[in-house]
Amino acid sequence: MRRYKNHFGSLVLALLTHLAAAVTVLVLGFLVSYVLVRGVPNLRPEMFAPTYTSENQSMLPAIVNTCTMTLFSLLVAVPFGVGSAIYLVEYAKKGSKIVSLVRVTTETLSGIPSIVYGLFGMLFFSGKLHFGYSMLSGALTLSIMILPLIMRTTEEALLSVPDMYREGSFGLGAGRLRTVARIVLPTAIPGILSGVILAIGRIVGETAALMYTSGTVERIAGLTKSGSTLALHMYIQASEGLYTEQAYATSVVLLALVLLINFCSSRIAKLMMKGRE
Repeated sequence: MRRYKNHFGSLVLALLTHLAAAVTVLVLGFLVSYVLVRGVPNLRPEMFAPTYTSENQSMLPAIVNTCTMTLFSLLVAVPFGVGSAIYLVEYAKKGSKIVSLVRVTTETLSGIPSIVYGLFGMLFFSGKLHFGYSMLSGALTLSIMILPLIMRTTEEALLSVPDMYREGSFGLGAGRLRTVARIVLPTAIPGILSGVILAIGRIVGETAALMYTSGTVERIAGLTKSGSTLALHMYIQASEGLYTEQAYATSVVLLALVLLINFCSSRIAKLMMKGRE
């Protein structure tokens, strides 16, 4: 605190910053502790049975459906999102009106409520394209939801790569495509994966959009069948009021699943960076 002795404003700002960080950590710790305390004692072996019944309240089908939904949504959204960001940063003309329009549209899509995406998915994918209530309709709807997030985070990651990297590559005779593939993208991988991790969190925790598109059938579903994800499974348990304890147990598994997916994503990023070195 000595360095702030003659700067009262800086001292206040430093105290507020530390206070905000402490409050954030405390709130997060309280939420996680509350979920664990209420949920762990209610975990039962029958809740991981391969078939759901009203007696066992099995969440295994929902876990499988959640992984399927996450994987397929990312397979659709990541190539389009990363590709669009590469075009905007590396190929589009600087200051172009089209680029500005795309960015404004992306930011607008980020602010649309998920229930609106669900209504669109129900009318277009389930109705117009005749996919019905299916995992495919839900995954395509979620792909549109997370596309702006992936685009913006990838764009920021690419913009953070120093221009000297590009200039050095061009100076050595490499073309733009090789420069992007061999220099820019590997450098921006940590930022891109951060966006993917955020997208995974939104996919795993989504309920409103999926109620209109994938349905709430408690079974292990293929892409053309209706199936419930883990968040939907927990929502139904809590809303009925008959399986509150099981809902808390489901929240523990949901938390563990998100942490596991994020850990795997971080490990993949580190391995890719090591391979580049």
